Amino acid sequence: MRLKKIAFIILGCAGVGLGAVGAVVPLLPAFPFLLLAAFSFAKSSERLHSWFIGTKLYKNNLESYVKGKGMTLKAKIRIMLVVTLTMSVGFIMMSRVPVGRIILSIVWVGHMIYFIFGVKTIRD
Repeated sequence: MRLKKIAFIILGCAGVGLGAVGAVVPLLPAFPFLLLAAFSFAKSSERLHSWFIGTKLYKNNLESYVKGKGMTLKAKIRIMLVVTLTMSVGFIMMSRVPVGRIILSIVWVGHMIYFIFGVKTIRD
């Protein structure tokens, strides 16, 4: 059980680190890494989880989504743009793998549908 807790703490720290970098670097999405950190800290340590949900990084990027309120239009567009650019690179690189392109296209469409219709848009 202790090993599992340590693994979640390491995963949470990695998520915070990558999320912080993603908040600054345009092509690296912060949202999924911060979501990973929130999940990992919730599973490992109440103290770390309390610290994380008190950070500005969490409050600016995840708080409204986790509470079920939704995301700002700016955040949704930023996430959809980054995913589209990232998946485009994979799509281009899979020129000889048509099945891979089909699967990637289905995942991309599912992602777009989820963010457009599944996540509420809140005003700034």
